Amino acid sequence: MTTGATGDGATIVRSLLDTDFYKFLMCQVVHGRHPDVEVTFELVNRSRSVRLADRITEADLREQLDRTRSLSITGAEIEALGRLESAPGRPLFSPGFLAALPGLRLPPYRLATRDGQFALSFTGPWPAVMLWEVPALAILMELRARAVERDLAAAERAELRRAATARLDGKLARLARVPGLALSDFGTRRRHSAAWQELAVLRARDTLGPAFTGTSNVLLAVRHGLEPIGTSAHELPMVYAALAAGDADLAASPYRVLADWQATYGEALRIMLPDTFGTAEFLARAPEWVGGWTGIRIDSGDPAAIADLAIGWWRSRGADPAEKRVIFSDGLDVDDIETLHGRYAGRVRVGFGWGTLLTNDFRGLAPGDSLAPFSLVCKAVAADGRPTVKLSDNPGKALGPPAEVARYRRVFGVGEQPSRPVVV
Repeated sequence: MTTGATGDGATIVRSLLDTDFYKFLMCQVVHGRHPDVEVTFELVNRSRSVRLADRITEADLREQLDRTRSLSITGAEIEALGRLESAPGRPLFSPGFLAALPGLRLPPYRLATRDGQFALSFTGPWPAVMLWEVPALAILMELRARAVERDLAAAERAELRRAATARLDGKLARLARVPGLALSDFGTRRRHSAAWQELAVLRARDTLGPAFTGTSNVLLAVRHGLEPIGTSAHELPMVYAALAAGDADLAASPYRVLADWQATYGEALRIMLPDTFGTAEFLARAPEWVGGWTGIRIDSGDPAAIADLAIGWWRSRGADPAEKRVIFSDGLDVDDIETLHGRYAGRVRVGFGWGTLLTNDFRGLAPGDSLAPFSLVCKAVAADGRPTVKLSDNPGKALGPPAEVARYRRVFGVGEQPSRPVVV
């Protein structure tokens, strides 16, 4: 295994399993219930000061996207997915879904360059187009890293790697001292490079031992015998909501997502992501059966405030919060993990999905801080021609046409929200 960015022309994404596990989990739900919905994903650079097209040539980006589009899921990869279980003796993926995977092909992309930014989008059947999101982001992040490092002398590149590795090892050494920690890698989409993510995952495994619970990257999980980690993402409620027929149907759509998920996976994987249209509003309107779900993933807003809200909500539903799981996953670094673990360990079953600052913390290590991580996303923006919306618990992460955002705020009862810096 190499320990840094590959050469300029090397292929970045070599397998469609080089993605987040929840993509396949969501894909199975979508394949069974909405296979013909046409969805558009679009690149959104929230950090506009990072002018990607000034660093990366359109030709280089097209070359990597074309290579990724040529991939298909192989028989060996399907066998690996088929061995996963939601419970002993219960396969996670159905034979029908696995049989459909060889026919999935990434749809065409549209790419242009505008004022230092890439306008990149993908449209196609939902089960196929959803598989573009993570590879597209990983390609852009690695191309940017290659472009920066290309301007460094060999000795500077070696020092960059030494310093980044020392930083990573220092973080992991701190976390190894946290009793009862449960942490997994969520860093595929904004990693420094594929090789660097692999290095980070293996160092986390070796340093943290049982406290490192796995990785969201399916390829790395299969390659190294790790637990693939994931549940669902904002994509599901965003698209379900866009397909809703009127305000009442819109208000019910987040719970329809959970119902379809539960019908697919039973009592496994029942970690909800309630912040798409506001966590407080989601919990206040949730049907009684939602209280039986295993836990919650917190991905925006004030993490402590949301965790406290969830704990109070579980108690109001007659559930013991100590039996529920809270997974923190928004812009985490070591200080956040230590603080949140200290506050909530014992009150709930605490877990952490550590993303960008595990797999791409080169802050301050390159000239002009040109390798600092930034907020780049690829989101579903339309479904069957209807715009999607994300409100979030942080208005800095909101997406969608202003008129639709206003409508969603009215329908879901979301008022003023405190804004927080969007780290990554």
